[in-house]
Amino acid sequence: MTKENRKRIIAVDYGTKRIGLAKTDPLQLFAQPVGTFSEEALFRAIKEISGLDGIGRILIGYPLNADGSHNRMTDIVDAFAARVHNEFPDIPLELVNEHGSSRSAGQILIDSGLSRKKRHEKGRLDSASACVLLQAHLDKSH
Repeated sequence: MTKENRKRIIAVDYGTKRIGLAKTDPLQLFAQPVGTFSEEALFRAIKEISGLDGIGRILIGYPLNADGSHNRMTDIVDAFAARVHNEFPDIPLELVNEHGSSRSAGQILIDSGLSRKKRHEKGRLDSASACVLLQAHLDKSH
């Protein structure tokens, strides 16, 4: 596959209130936020991205403790990942350790100069966390 027609990679940061979504640029070099969604709206957004650009892989942030052990959210994300797989069975799905991604995303928002009020707008951290997950994956892949 040439660089010009690569399918997008998307990353999902699952939360019980909101789900953050990020996607790559067409060359799979950079992560860009898409937004935050309910599960139903997320599936619509994924279908839209898939229809426009194609999706080569779905990354889902997997909540693990610093020592790699499971925590209270791990089983919840396992169930969510199963629903994503059922909805999009033809798109490869990968669980990626999200430990520290929210902290990194928060620091990026601070460093970007956003006011505290803007940083705390609903969903901003969730989509930024999805971007952090996706960019880390891209950085490891290149």
